[in-house]
Amino acid sequence: MLARPMSSLSRILFVTCAVGLGSLSLYGQDSSSSSTPSSTPSKPAAPAEPSASRVDIFTGYSYLAPKGTVNVPGINPDGSALPVKYSSIDLGAIGSVAYYFNRFIGIQGEFGAHPDGRNDGIYTAQGGLIGRYPNASTGVTPFVHALAGGARIGGPLHEPYTWGPALTVGGGMDYDTPLFNHHLGLRLFQADYEYMHANFGPQAPVAPHYIFGGRANINAARLSTGLLYHFGNIVPPPPVTYSCAVSPNSVFPGDPATVTGTAANLNPKKTAKYSWTATGVKVTGDTATGNIDTAGVAPGTYTIKGNVSEGVKAGQFADCSTDLTVKQFEPPTVSCSANPSTIKPGDSSTITAQGVSPQNRTLTYSYTTSAGQISGAGNTATLTTTGAPAGAITVTCNVVDDKGQTASSTTNVNVEAPPPPPVAKTQTLCSINFDRDKKRPARVDNEAKACLDDVALNLQRQSDATAVLVGNKATEAAPKKGKKRVKVSDLAAQRAVNTKNYLVTEKGIDPSRISVQTGTQDANQVQNYLVPAGATFSNDVQGTTPLDESTVKAQTRTAVKHKTHHKKAAK
Repeated sequence: MLARPMSSLSRILFVTCAVGLGSLSLYGQDSSSSSTPSSTPSKPAAPAEPSASRVDIFTGYSYLAPKGTVNVPGINPDGSALPVKYSSIDLGAIGSVAYYFNRFIGIQGEFGAHPDGRNDGIYTAQGGLIGRYPNASTGVTPFVHALAGGARIGGPLHEPYTWGPALTVGGGMDYDTPLFNHHLGLRLFQADYEYMHANFGPQAPVAPHYIFGGRANINAARLSTGLLYHFGNIVPPPPVTYSCAVSPNSVFPGDPATVTGTAANLNPKKTAKYSWTATGVKVTGDTATGNIDTAGVAPGTYTIKGNVSEGVKAGQFADCSTDLTVKQFEPPTVSCSANPSTIKPGDSSTITAQGVSPQNRTLTYSYTTSAGQISGAGNTATLTTTGAPAGAITVTCNVVDDKGQTASSTTNVNVEAPPPPPVAKTQTLCSINFDRDKKRPARVDNEAKACLDDVALNLQRQSDATAVLVGNKATEAAPKKGKKRVKVSDLAAQRAVNTKNYLVTEKGIDPSRISVQTGTQDANQVQNYLVPAGATFSNDVQGTTPLDESTVKAQTRTAVKHKTHHKKAAK
């Protein structure tokens, strides 16, 4: 039995070496071709997950440590039973081919050869599932597998090779090298547990003192290492991408808003799950669109985060974020106008306020004025100017919304100045004549009483008025007085003084309210003037001269007695 196992082991080692030499040859060809410029387009950018091999071929060395006993009830030289144990197999070869459906799961077929020169040997042929987890950053790929198949078992003494069932579970770790453009790797180790069973048949003597046959149940530990060859590529699907946006992205507290996510590279065969989160605002919804509740939210910027998922692995889920701005309520505005804008003293004007709230908040109106009185509610009020001075009155229209935000505007109402009072002018009253009494040309006679009564009445009606009496004289010569003639200039003054004396003594007029002057008119008369308060006589009447009353004494109005001449009786 020794020659047959050694021959099998030689074949296994030859195949392993041939595969290795073939790989080296390919590597040489790849190296030589790589030195020649190529027009092949550049490789596309690597996806989010690196590609993984489709097929892995492993060949290498294997050590098997079986633990099992075949009890042969034969006869030893001393006649006792012969228990026979399997020994470890130090020299072995192993080979496997794994085909992967995706980056992680595949199927595997494996052949192991563990011959030995101590009349025992084990060959296995199995298949099953393999799982791996490639890590591109480290180049290390751990794996596990579970296999089932058959084992061709011989020994441990002289039992013939017999097929029986075999089960294997284990795992290991591979390392990806840059050699051969990453096609060559190393299986750092593979550690397996194997269970094998063999039925050698009925026990029968073969030689003196030996009986063969029986059953073998073998529990074995297997350690392997070697070379790993990668073929083909599994390009992972592009990673899921996710973007989201808020509409509208700027709102006032209480306004509705939505957030919508847009995902790319989703697997149509899978059902995507959506979720939304935020701090400070409430977002509801488990679809690609979430509803944002901003009621009672303080003004500021809030970040909305979304997640879409098709699984737990990287590339099967993605996150997004976007910002929502909650604005401060805008204050109201107000305009103010007056109709009419120019009024007379004591008149009224209608004030109209037009308030606008950008968010249609409830508005309350109020008014103030710099003069006059204003009253009203709502957007109209009435300005009354009774007692207000002439000039511009400023009216302020105020508005406040239900958030306490205010606005104001002003308008002006011009109160016209009252027309100035008429300028007081000296009034010409009646005049009295002095032509009738030739002997006393300065005497105020009874015919003058009607005129002077009217002068007195005017002074009584206008208590703040004064009178000016202007005496005039004609150019005729004055009558004699005794032996002397009266000066013509004194006659005009005398007439004025006599007229004043009548008003004072006869009518009781305060003498301080009457002034006398002389004029230049060629007439024997006194012209009477009424000077209202505010009037200036000298401005209104020209050509008169004020009279110093201390130089002229008033004359009484007593009538002149005529002398009676009687003839003396004759004696």
